[in-house]
Amino acid sequence: MKDITILSTACGAMFMPGFFLCLRENGERKIKIIGVDMADNPMMGKFIDSYYKVPPYYAYNYVDVLLDICKNENVDIFFPHISMELPIIQSRLDEFKALGIKVAITDSQTLLIANNKCKLYEHMKKQGWKTPEYYPITSSADLREKSSKLGYPEKPVCVKIVESSGSRGVRIVRADRFRADTFLNQKPSSLNISMDEMCKTLDECEKLPETIVMEYLPGCEYTIDLLADHGKALYVAGRRNTESSMSIAMASYIEKKDSAYKLCEDIVSTLELDGNIGFDFMLDAHNNPVLTDLNPRITATIILYKEGGLNLPYLRVKQLLGEKLPKVDIKYGIQMKRKYLDMFT
Repeated sequence: MKDITILSTACGAMFMPGFFLCLRENGERKIKIIGVDMADNPMMGKFIDSYYKVPPYYAYNYVDVLLDICKNENVDIFFPHISMELPIIQSRLDEFKALGIKVAITDSQTLLIANNKCKLYEHMKKQGWKTPEYYPITSSADLREKSSKLGYPEKPVCVKIVESSGSRGVRIVRADRFRADTFLNQKPSSLNISMDEMCKTLDECEKLPETIVMEYLPGCEYTIDLLADHGKALYVAGRRNTESSMSIAMASYIEKKDSAYKLCEDIVSTLELDGNIGFDFMLDAHNNPVLTDLNPRITATIILYKEGGLNLPYLRVKQLLGEKLPKVDIKYGIQMKRKYLDMFT
């Protein structure tokens, strides 16, 4: 098949080597990978063919720089990976299309719902689907009041910025954790925080972004990744994340939960989503999955499904190229354990 060139953002993220393997080990064609990130990264040559340092996604010239790279490298397909950049990229899709570049994000205006936790929950409520119990908050006083409605201090609560990703803007407020315990027994990356510390943090924000406090779900994470075609889910697979570090799964296995599969398919249908979509659930006290987030992009542990026979990034490539998509039998039970890799340059 025809060789192609793919552009990928956020290529310096710790989980990106798995995404690159999905593209490299496709069994059909050679793919040249162009990667961009906002940091200098001399190690990237071990994984990709060309690397460019670019401005942050919120810079005024970010998309212009990406378009120039696309022209210089004759890019065929562009994979954005940062949740916050998706609306910016979507607003200028026509400029990529004019260059003959296919962009691997949903072109539906419902992206703005999918990318915002509050709007997603509101959409789910209108459809009669269960959401976590949550309240919008605008201040520390608001947090204290709404947390009590969620059972605090007897129960922990979770504070989240509604448009963010990768554990940015997420904290678990607990009354049963003290500074000494955090200092002695937890790594600095812990999400746990006291109510007083959380309130001080909110008070320090010059302008608090749209934020919610929601019920704390005690089980482990469960994630569903799928490939959609304008509202129809083509491939669906789920994984239980038994160990996580700052929202990145460190240990997972492929597992099917029918109720979660059905909810994801229904959300894709009502929002007419397209492309790679990731759904984050937390398991409640009864081991039932409760949807907490929707990521209208490829997620961090996509490599696990490839080992189970479902190469979702490459299937998206074939979909964008208009090629026939194969039937896939998923190998449930495949397990993954993520370890550090030492690299030198």
